[in-house]
Amino acid sequence: MRPAPTPGTYLVRFGTAELLRDADRPNAWTISVDGVAQSHVDLDDPTDLEFDYIRRIADIVDCLGEGPLDALHVGGAACTLPRYIAAARPRSRQLVFDADGELVALVREQLGLKGLKVRVGDGREGVSGRYDASADLVIVDAFERGVLAGGLATVEFTNEVARVLRPAGTYVANVSDGPNLPFLRRFLATLATSFPHLAILAEPGVLRGRRFGNIVVAASRTELPVPDLTRRAASSAYPARCVAGQDLRDLQGKAKPITDADALPSPIPPKDVFGIF
Repeated sequence: MRPAPTPGTYLVRFGTAELLRDADRPNAWTISVDGVAQSHVDLDDPTDLEFDYIRRIADIVDCLGEGPLDALHVGGAACTLPRYIAAARPRSRQLVFDADGELVALVREQLGLKGLKVRVGDGREGVSGRYDASADLVIVDAFERGVLAGGLATVEFTNEVARVLRPAGTYVANVSDGPNLPFLRRFLATLATSFPHLAILAEPGVLRGRRFGNIVVAASRTELPVPDLTRRAASSAYPARCVAGQDLRDLQGKAKPITDADALPSPIPPKDVFGIF
């Protein structure tokens, strides 16, 4: 039997990680790095998802038909989504890339990674090393101190994701933005260079530019399940809006794609936006 995790602080590559026990659930844990929440996992029930944006990504996964998936994850932390997919879709084949080897070691020791394949290294390089048309799903959720890891929002990386995905595959990314959504607009233009079908999920206040927050973006070469996503988002414990079609194109406007030569970092979040509450 695995020993119980030990709450406390631990040095990792990108700062100081803190492992906290959930006060409401006996075997649920949150990991933060330098005060920025990274993951929440319930070791007794991996389908119990605490963070609202994680629930939105899971809604996309749930709408992709039935059966196991071949999934790539860029960014892992405590591997909340890989654990969810393993529970919800048995026999799925998953590979996680995470650049913070010390954090991976901490999660492996304290929370376990049984049945999950995690590689320490640069996620962009990891995706570039995969075979053509080898994945059903690519999920990017890789932040360093609240900022999207470098090189993951460009046309060049998007081309690699499109190459690795099967024709009906889905790309899902978690990004963050604030008033007027300047980064999101350019990110949508970037994805549109490879994927004709896009949708976003976010809290209404974020989409109206009233506050800084997470936006989940889905992209595919085939139609996305927008009606199902819209219903799920509206009825969620954390209500959200789903934007697609002409409304999304209007939001994107005349924004220019992001390239390696013109790299645009994601905005730095205001203090305590992504902290532990």
